[in-house]
Amino acid sequence: MPSHSGRMSLREPDPAPRPARSAATTGTPRKWRSLTWLRGQAPTSVPPAGTTDVLEPAGAAAPTRAGGTHLADLIRSPRPTATAVLPDSDPLDLVQPAPRVPFLAIPATWRPKRAWLALVPSPRSTPFTFGYLVLLLGTSLLIRFASPKLTDKLLAVSSTDAHNMARHPLTALLTSAFWIADGGWLPYAVIFAIAVAPFERRFGGLRTALVFFSGHVLATIATELPVMALIHTDVLPHSAGRWLDIGVSYGFLTTAGVLVALLRGRARIAGIVALELFVISVYVTDDPASLASVVTVLGHACAAHFGLLVWGPRLRSVPRIAR
Repeated sequence: MPSHSGRMSLREPDPAPRPARSAATTGTPRKWRSLTWLRGQAPTSVPPAGTTDVLEPAGAAAPTRAGGTHLADLIRSPRPTATAVLPDSDPLDLVQPAPRVPFLAIPATWRPKRAWLALVPSPRSTPFTFGYLVLLLGTSLLIRFASPKLTDKLLAVSSTDAHNMARHPLTALLTSAFWIADGGWLPYAVIFAIAVAPFERRFGGLRTALVFFSGHVLATIATELPVMALIHTDVLPHSAGRWLDIGVSYGFLTTAGVLVALLRGRARIAGIVALELFVISVYVTDDPASLASVVTVLGHACAAHFGLLVWGPRLRSVPRIAR
């Protein structure tokens, strides 16, 4: 209704209240646009105290947003405060200690690769091979540093010649596999790492000992019984029954024959050729005309083919042991 001055009063309520309009509809005042980062959403104008906003109802509360502070509350508060939000986990866990540098840092190029370390016998992965090599090392050191009289007596008792096989065969068969004739331990350690340790990793220590000693005993008996028979029939002199026959070659050739039998295709053919060449090379490099060399090469061939033709087919279907 008109006033005395002829102007319309802005305080006069409307016949029907209009619905509230959002900040997106009304727009943001230009003077508040630079402070928008304080609250995360568009601020609204603050009406003077004691008045009602034209665009908002009198009882409407100012919109808030989680994680922000209303600009009007920030202006009205005498002492504005800030609230820090901490994570649920322990704050000390967020601090990671600096890695400690070792005193002697070895470059990565100088460290041995794991593939080569896996070939080395160890008491955990190959206890039979490792223990046997330790025993051979002890007997080799005994031959090297003990008195010749003592070592000659021990070797004479342990030899699997015809004389000992006729008198105490079990002692000769058991102890002859614990000595190395020439005392060269390192080449045998390499051979055991190639021919015995892989067999033990696949079949275990008990089966490795069974195959190893069975080949040693069988090859020894197969070569010494004919010598004993020839001596008994006076074909060979009695001195042929007393010669030094010790070593571990019969055992590891048996396990090597089994490993070759487990190969397939061309790899098996190559393994058989390599095995036969090894047996022939040992015979050629020794004294081929002597009786000891003939008996030794027959024992090598018997042990290698015993593992290749007898143990190989039997163990082909045996599953690998779990590690």
